[in-house]
Amino acid sequence: MRRLALVVGLVGLAACEPLRDAFTARPDVAARAGGEVLSVERLSQLAGLGKQVPMQPEAMRRLATVWVDYILFAQAIVDGRPLDDSATVATAMWPAIAQMRWERYHDEMVNQRATVSEPQVDSAFTAGDYRLFQHILLRAQQNAPADTVAIKERQLNAILARARRDPAGFGRLAAIHSEDPGSKRRDGMLGVTSRGAFVPPFENAAWALEPGDISDVVRTPFGVHIIRRPPLAEVRDSFKAGLEERIAYRLDSVFVDSMAEARHLRVQDNAPALVRQLVQSYERSRGSNAALATYTGGRFRVRDFARWIIAMDPSVTQGIQSSPDSQLRHFVLMIAQRQVLLQAAESAGTLLDPDEWNYLRAVHDSALRTLYNVIGLDPATLGDTSQSVELRHRIAVATVSDYLDRVVRGEAGFVPVPPFLADALREEAKWSISSAGLRRALERAQALRAERDTATGVTPAPGPAPIGGGDSGGTGGP
Repeated sequence: MRRLALVVGLVGLAACEPLRDAFTARPDVAARAGGEVLSVERLSQLAGLGKQVPMQPEAMRRLATVWVDYILFAQAIVDGRPLDDSATVATAMWPAIAQMRWERYHDEMVNQRATVSEPQVDSAFTAGDYRLFQHILLRAQQNAPADTVAIKERQLNAILARARRDPAGFGRLAAIHSEDPGSKRRDGMLGVTSRGAFVPPFENAAWALEPGDISDVVRTPFGVHIIRRPPLAEVRDSFKAGLEERIAYRLDSVFVDSMAEARHLRVQDNAPALVRQLVQSYERSRGSNAALATYTGGRFRVRDFARWIIAMDPSVTQGIQSSPDSQLRHFVLMIAQRQVLLQAAESAGTLLDPDEWNYLRAVHDSALRTLYNVIGLDPATLGDTSQSVELRHRIAVATVSDYLDRVVRGEAGFVPVPPFLADALREEAKWSISSAGLRRALERAQALRAERDTATGVTPAPGPAPIGGGDSGGTGGP
């Protein structure tokens, strides 16, 4: 199975912000999480006295969201919530699980159709549309002096004479003498190819060979070659595997496209605008049910797309605003196809095998250990029931506060709570972020930053905030 193509982005998820927040939030509170309060003054100090936190509304919201995530993560440890059980692993590792499941289903479907019988191997070899070649290359640059090329040709003619005396030993000669590192390790084998795969001089000489033939010395821009077309008896297994790989490669896109066509998958005309709106204002758009694409039996909505892009590396989404509509439609089509494939895999009961689950659990456990160590949260201490819950909560909150201080001062690296784990923690807790509080915190932070810069005479260094990630603000909770 192909390895993961997806790299999980370090971006938090957030719910849409209710209108009531603007009217009911206390003006001195920036955020709440699990009974804890992030005051306007505290947030302004974190941002204003930090080294590289930009004085921008979104930076304040990201900082507040990170505080929410850390508080809920710490309190989950104190409360004894299992963070490494199968259900949590399945939630936190959803992007990887989804991709593994649809790849397994996809590979099963394609490989079934790409399997070639022995009579089909014989027929394909005889037809000659696909061929397998060996070669030996002695390198000579295209503009090499004539005497240099002549020396290479004499050397290769000597090798050619030995190859023609013992054709079956061509592979041994290639492993010893060839200067093509890729094929040298495979006894000179170039793999199953169709016409048009090589530069013309090589192509013309290779495709003129009958099974068992060896060419004269051939000059190409890469140097001088001798080429052999091995008979089927020598390379049956290699030819069969290469033929199946070629068919599978051809069927790969055909399979996905045919499934999309069978389900009548169609991208909506306004999809590019909706995608740009999502990226520009993630917190307000991520819950939208507006359709980006439709297909038989369902719709691919903005909220579905949001779940996929949150799992991607942030660099994937950075260019969305400037991408033309045609590229965005294709992007939506690709993700919608993946969604349809995943639904088909779920319907077929496609599951992960134990090795895949063990791999995912190891990745998840490693992320947890990193968080524990970097933030300074010790599960053993915070889970010690000989201490009161209140004391352990205070220790956890103080540890998070100290870590955030070190992050904004540039004394500690920023490690976020994995995005899908953070989302699961928010869904089960009461939390909120106040827009009014954020505005007041920004104003106060700007004043603190100005006071600091005036006192020290230092101009803040340009650059992004140490609290990275995409648009992660929002208000939620039951």
